[in-house]
Amino acid sequence: MKIHSNPSIQTVYSKLVAKQVKLAVIGLGYVGLPVVLEFGKHFDVVGYDINKSKVEQMKEGVDPNNEIRPKEFEGKSISFTNDINDLSDARFFVIAVPTPVSRFNVPDLSPLQNASKALSKILKPGDIVVYESTVYPGCTEEDCVPILEKGSGLKLGTDFEVGYSPERINPGDKVHTLANTVKIVSGSSENSLEIIAEVYERIIDAGVHRAPSIKVAEAAKIVENTQRDLNIALMNELSMIFDKVGVNTLDVIEAASTKWNFLKFYPGLVGGHCIGVDPYYLTHKSIELGYTPEIILSGRKVNDNLGRHVAKKAIMMISTQGKSISNAKVLVMGITFKENVSDIRNSKVVDVIKELESYGIQVDVSDPYANQTELNQEYGISITEKLRTDYDCIILAVKHDKFQGITEAYLQSISDGKGALIDIKSLFMGQMKEMDYWTL
Repeated sequence: MKIHSNPSIQTVYSKLVAKQVKLAVIGLGYVGLPVVLEFGKHFDVVGYDINKSKVEQMKEGVDPNNEIRPKEFEGKSISFTNDINDLSDARFFVIAVPTPVSRFNVPDLSPLQNASKALSKILKPGDIVVYESTVYPGCTEEDCVPILEKGSGLKLGTDFEVGYSPERINPGDKVHTLANTVKIVSGSSENSLEIIAEVYERIIDAGVHRAPSIKVAEAAKIVENTQRDLNIALMNELSMIFDKVGVNTLDVIEAASTKWNFLKFYPGLVGGHCIGVDPYYLTHKSIELGYTPEIILSGRKVNDNLGRHVAKKAIMMISTQGKSISNAKVLVMGITFKENVSDIRNSKVVDVIKELESYGIQVDVSDPYANQTELNQEYGISITEKLRTDYDCIILAVKHDKFQGITEAYLQSISDGKGALIDIKSLFMGQMKEMDYWTL
């Protein structure tokens, strides 16, 4: 790693502390907004997003994602904008835009590329740019830096520096927060690494881990979620096997977990913007380099097909009751990608719904957190305001706190006959006495 001697870069940290220059965060979603609010405790910060309506909400102290309380906006040195030129006074930039995949599971770098292009127009000698978006190893230096150089006319290492610090924010998690989770940092030179580390140490109580290179930091983030994806895939496959054997998967897990080295993972739908997406970034890069991964793609196949498995189980339960599939009505409870959040990105509950609808089944959706407008725009799905009283099957798909306490009597009151319940999250396990019941 090179040692950089550019004096303007070396003084960035001291100027940030003295509030002589600003820190800017580009992308104010589930990752960027918490970062802005933490940095705003210590530095003059500008938060930028292309979505004007969301920016206006943040100016009023409102989180569009309903993750952060209004009082968290108070007492911070922060301005919000959708005009990239308002970032001209900043010297330290954090890019935290989404990195999704296409419907063919190919990495979509357009948000990252567009953010880099916009930033390049105002990039100045001595600036430092840190990427937090999840990418494959090599993306920062091979895909993003050339865009910064071309648009700015500046040269990495001579005029500006870059770093990579993968986000580790878990939406809806109030225990593992940004401040108490160790932050991985990396830089394009030894000096930039130290400056980046010092900046993040101001907001990360748990401390930072200095990775030896940007590629190592990029790979570490991918590995975190790929490992979890594979472990869940194993449990999902075991669940399918145990269903045929006739034993309950959770009973098996509880028995196996009595051994000290058993890893306690559970089966379930794997969606969202991280675990269900990140492995495809790694496999894409791997295939590009001439190696086709087998284990990672096998795990992805298992997890991507679980929605279809759940839907077919519902069809089987309805059929067993002697009812017509083409006239069946199913209620799906929960459509966000995980409990107690409004995030619907890459929700695998949608796979269950689409599979049921392909058989002509009428599907209603109930979710106290999902945003109706976003749901309609993203998937063409509407929240059902008034529930029926004759559902042939009910699918508990997301373990929202607001679903806690629902009784069998209530579920039967909206069911046709004694009712059938598919409990993906095992929320009602052991509580159903009359309804047909199945869980993963």
